[in-house]
Amino acid sequence: MEIINIKSVQRVEFIDITGEIEKIIYSSGALNGLVCLFVPHTTAALTLNENADPSVKNDIKNKLESMIPRNDNYAHSEGNSDSHLKASIFGPSLTLIISKGSLVLGTWQGIYFCEFDGPRNRKLYIRIIKDNDSV
Repeated sequence: MEIINIKSVQRVEFIDITGEIEKIIYSSGALNGLVCLFVPHTTAALTLNENADPSVKNDIKNKLESMIPRNDNYAHSEGNSDSHLKASIFGPSLTLIISKGSLVLGTWQGIYFCEFDGPRNRKLYIRIIKDNDSV
């Protein structure tokens, strides 16, 4: 298992981690298999989305803020209830296919670490499961 550290600089931020995941896959020597990504934080998440046009990240961020505002009479007293809700919508994990030593992604897809309660130092766990033909 690999662990990467991610440092966010904004309260809500979508950090493209595609390149880092690809490097880990390459270093592992996996030709075919799966890569499992897991965020062990309740106010952060993962998602796949377009990574060609940066306005997509802004659109997602703005829509989330309108749907789940920071202050909205939440019972949770830490002041980050919106962050928990946003992370729950996206989820803490992704499982992706590795084929011929590379991630299987759509033309415009990238992997994003979603920060909803930053700035913070975060961890991301990565587990590669090789197919028998990758050994």
